[in-house]
Amino acid sequence: MATIQRFEDLEIWQKSRLLCTQIFDYIRKDPFCNDFKLLNQINSSSGSTMDNIAEGFERGSRNEFIQFLSIAKGSAGEAKSQLYRASDRNYITKLEFDSSYNIADSICKGCNGMISYLNASPYKGEKFKGRVEEPALDYGNLSDHFT
Repeated sequence: MATIQRFEDLEIWQKSRLLCTQIFDYIRKDPFCNDFKLLNQINSSSGSTMDNIAEGFERGSRNEFIQFLSIAKGSAGEAKSQLYRASDRNYITKLEFDSSYNIADSICKGCNGMISYLNASPYKGEKFKGRVEEPALDYGNLSDHFT
């Protein structure tokens, strides 16, 4: 397995980009382009998915990356719900719905997998490289200090 050097190397980011591209194709067409609220919501949620994966990766911290992956997963879930609305309003075909829904679902599963991997990893992240671990402070029984 190759080491990931850039967020663009992450399969979940690549899928998120594909989802954004598909969504953009849908929202440019009539009648979808006239439903401004849904158009903005689905465009934002799909964009948020890829942006949060990128931002979390670039933070250089395992825990921050996990947090941003969780947000990205939520945004992908939001896009899945909005795809249902678009389908129910006949803005997209069944084939378009299935394609985008499957990509968004795959992103959710990929985020879960990445979160599990990072949770099991002892690596804290690039921003902590070279720092010396300090021993934990022993406060003893704090109540002894206040009597």
